[in-house]
Amino acid sequence: MSKNFALVGAGGYIAPRHLRAIRDTGNRLVAAVDPKDSVGVLDQYSYDIRFFTEIERFDRHLEKLKRGPEAQRIHYVSICSPNYLHDAHCRLALRAGADALCEKPLVINPWNLDALEELEAETRRRIYTILQLRVHPSLLALRESLKDSKNIHNVELTYITSRGPWYQVSWKGDYEKSGGVATNIGIHFFDLLMWLFGAASGVKVYHKDEERMSGFIELERARVRWFLSVNKNDLPGQAKANNKTTYRSITVDGNEIEFSEGFTDLHTKVYEETLAGRGFGISDARPSVQLTYDIRQAPISPLDSLAHPFLRK
Repeated sequence: MSKNFALVGAGGYIAPRHLRAIRDTGNRLVAAVDPKDSVGVLDQYSYDIRFFTEIERFDRHLEKLKRGPEAQRIHYVSICSPNYLHDAHCRLALRAGADALCEKPLVINPWNLDALEELEAETRRRIYTILQLRVHPSLLALRESLKDSKNIHNVELTYITSRGPWYQVSWKGDYEKSGGVATNIGIHFFDLLMWLFGAASGVKVYHKDEERMSGFIELERARVRWFLSVNKNDLPGQAKANNKTTYRSITVDGNEIEFSEGFTDLHTKVYEETLAGRGFGISDARPSVQLTYDIRQAPISPLDSLAHPFLRK
């Protein structure tokens, strides 16, 4: 049976993936909100979407639908707003009688998850999040191959995604609003690594600025060196030669994990899992939220043998 969706943050970078996922899972978007009105993309999906530029009027509309006929009520609110607003918009969704399906990070600070869990219990609604790497076929196969391993693996994570000057001017460049590089671009990979290798027990940070972070994490079954950047000058030579703007690499014991392809429909797969009752909830999101918080709080350590090789160039 088709579900009714509303969407917060219709003008954002990630919104089109949610719009496609709503359509491709056979559901319909009936309302959307964004403080900016450059949302012509909505016409690609429907001409019947109620659009608001004020969250208060959007909230009022959802409340009206909640009190109207069952066929019109909102079942899910997809949240694509800036990171620091995620928990507020999750609360809005639950109070409107809907479940929330929120982009990463679910929240910036771990204590906000406690309040959301209480609200779930009060409203009997659920908060789900997008942990799309957990549904990537290559990474599912890797997890299956590792499940019986007792070894401590040596892992190296490198993720460089080029961003122009707009990045630092936007909310993404505001540490308090985005959580910085580790939270904004790294949280999926940290979630992935704990999903593969177990909980974190130790953290070091070797470098931190507005564009880069790098450190070391001790997991139950892995020792991880990591490097994250939004500066195009950090791209390896081969990536630059091939005119690539993004470089992602994870090696396990020196062997490269190939997962460069297959990213275009991962949001749709997460939507399918969520609609089937297998979505990723607060308990799934909590370890990576806690880890990125710990990384942000960690002091800068002097370089040693555990540091990522990019830092020693």
